[in-house]
Amino acid sequence: MIRMFWTMAALVGLLVSVASAPAQQRFPAKPVRLLIPYAAGGAVDILGRTLGDELSKKWGQPVVIENRTGAGGTIASQVVAKSEPDGYTLVIIASGHAINPYLYKQLPYDTFKDFTPISLLGSSPNMLLVAANSRFKTLADVLAEARAKPGSLSYGMSGIGTSTHLAGELLKYMAKVHITAVSYKGGAPQINDLLGGHIPLSFNNIPESIGQIRAGSLRVLGVTSAKRAAVLPDRPTIAEGGVPGYDTGVWWGLLGPGGMPLDLAAKISKDCAEALHTPAVKQRLDNLGAAVLGTTGPEFDKFIRDEYQKWGPIIKAAGIKGS
Repeated sequence: MIRMFWTMAALVGLLVSVASAPAQQRFPAKPVRLLIPYAAGGAVDILGRTLGDELSKKWGQPVVIENRTGAGGTIASQVVAKSEPDGYTLVIIASGHAINPYLYKQLPYDTFKDFTPISLLGSSPNMLLVAANSRFKTLADVLAEARAKPGSLSYGMSGIGTSTHLAGELLKYMAKVHITAVSYKGGAPQINDLLGGHIPLSFNNIPESIGQIRAGSLRVLGVTSAKRAAVLPDRPTIAEGGVPGYDTGVWWGLLGPGGMPLDLAAKISKDCAEALHTPAVKQRLDNLGAAVLGTTGPEFDKFIRDEYQKWGPIIKAAGIKGS
């Protein structure tokens, strides 16, 4: 009887050991769902599909892309926040995730508690653009007119709280000028109005603008990052153009539901970093003007919190509210 008891105890112990084996050893055993909070064809979608293809090869399981647009990315994020923390439902977020608590009074989730940061995947600067025939030849020209005629200028941006909106507000905040923001549903419509002479200035991202820049129909007055963009090395930064310390851009990262096992989050983070740095993926993202990063989860967590603290005073000063 005693021998049977110890035999059963050993068997139970073995089963518990197998069940509690590190989650990363069994992941993934089925398709992984990757939510994209933005429409197909944009920079985030391209990044998500490129990463998903490479992870599918690495994991031997499909990574199923699902575009869930709307409400500044909060719809897709809400789905992930309410999912099981097993790694099978993930979301690629953009810069707006860190500032949504300032824009929306009642978010359907806690930005920090309800997610597991996995990796800061990449980043890219935005640019201050004018049409090729614009009277503005430099950023100094823009700032001079903005100071001489406060409120007379406007700039196009791709929606309330987007990185292009924040780029414009940061310029106003640091240069102490008043320029009116004009919101568009994406980068393409505002570029059309810029080329048509309906707005004098535009903040836009590199992937949506680089074709017109290389064709000569758009001119870059300043790149928003601290360093010049690798794909446009002859274009100056806004800091170089007369606003020292100016530095911002768009970034993208991967989140899972809150409470994911640390070893599982670390495995996905490591796999993402390896996927991003394969020559084919890196080349494709470089062509879009995106700097490949692939950080650890704790590094990404700190980054999100730093972004939240950075933008608070600027958003409050500008009175920005979500739609």
